[in-house]
Amino acid sequence: MGTYLNPGGQGFEEAVNSEIFVDKTEMIGYLNSLVNTKQKYVSV
Repeated sequence: MGTYLNPGGQGFEEAVNSEIFVDKTEMIGYLNSLVNTKQKYVSV
C-alpha cells in the first residue's frame, strides 16, 4: 500500500474550510487544453 501524507484528512479539511483556500481544480482542464498549442506557456 501507499504512504499517506495526511492520514485522516484533518489538515486538508482545515485548509478547505479556511478563508484562504483556493480550489484550482477547473484550471487543470483549461491548462490541458493548451498543451501542444502556441499558448502552451502559462504563468500561474
